[in-house]
Amino acid sequence: MSLVQRCRSSGVARLALLALTVLATAASSWAQAGGASSTGIYTCVDGKGRRLTSDRPIPDCSSREQRVLNRDGSVQRIIPPTLTAEERAERDAAERRAELARAAQADAVRRDRNLMARFPNEAAHAKAREAALDTVRLAMKATELRLRELAAERKPLLDETEFYRGRQLPTRLKQQLDANDAGVAAQKQATTTQEGELVRINRLYDVELDRLRRLWAGAAPGSLPPVAALSRAASSAAR
Repeated sequence: MSLVQRCRSSGVARLALLALTVLATAASSWAQAGGASSTGIYTCVDGKGRRLTSDRPIPDCSSREQRVLNRDGSVQRIIPPTLTAEERAERDAAERRAELARAAQADAVRRDRNLMARFPNEAAHAKAREAALDTVRLAMKATELRLRELAAERKPLLDETEFYRGRQLPTRLKQQLDANDAGVAAQKQATTTQEGELVRINRLYDVELDRLRRLWAGAAPGSLPPVAALSRAASSAAR
């Protein structure tokens, strides 16, 4: 082969290589873009009931489902309707509600599992109830002791008032009696509050025990109504 022929052959090879490179780049771009529009046939039924077809997305069916068909008529993919701003807002709100519901369910499962771990049997639960009640009972005993002390403090004050029968009591004595009355009223109010606390604790432990019995019997964690709902039901029944 002559020098001229070798040069020509080399130039042709370079041109062929360049052409192959361009084709490869174009093919890669086409693949990344999801294929040319000509590889699919878009079809839909518009608002007037007409079936439309095109080699690209159909604007008149933007609010409707569009099917992309292969050349043999099989469905390649389905393009969902384009949502309006209001529809997108509704969808987002529904997704948020679903997410909150999933979180609440997961939290309910976690609470039930923790409850069973804390109270593996009824004896453990009864012990915890008594411990909670004992705290209030000790406070009630302290209140009763204070009431007796106030009664003892009041007796000499009342004895002294006999000396002033029919006359105005001295300011000092009147203030002492008033302070004693206020102390008695406060302790009686504390007694009422403490008695109510005993009822509240027992009610809560009753509701909790009912839930535990169901869980111990095989109910799935998170499958029972919330404790708050059961507590309200128990309160209504008590009334």
